[in-house]
Amino acid sequence: MTVRIQKQEIVQRAALKLSEDEKQIEAHFDAILDTLYEAFKAGESVTLTGFGSFYVRPGRDTWTFKFNPSQKLKALFGWSSSYKGEL
Repeated sequence: MTVRIQKQEIVQRAALKLSEDEKQIEAHFDAILDTLYEAFKAGESVTLTGFGSFYVRPGRDTWTFKFNPSQKLKALFGWSSSYKGEL
């Protein structure tokens, strides 16, 4: 069974980790999501160091959207990886 967490749970966990107010964390989270959306909409790819890269490529009729996970994520899931750090 796959467990999914919703945005609010991510906000709560981040607020607890950072000892910050949930409303403030949610505002930051929303700003980051909006920024990512705007970048993708503009046809820009995004790299989040330590997490992975998101690639968009506009085509004639459709767009291609791909995710290339970081070495740390590859190691976490047992995919081929040279990552030697802590998981």
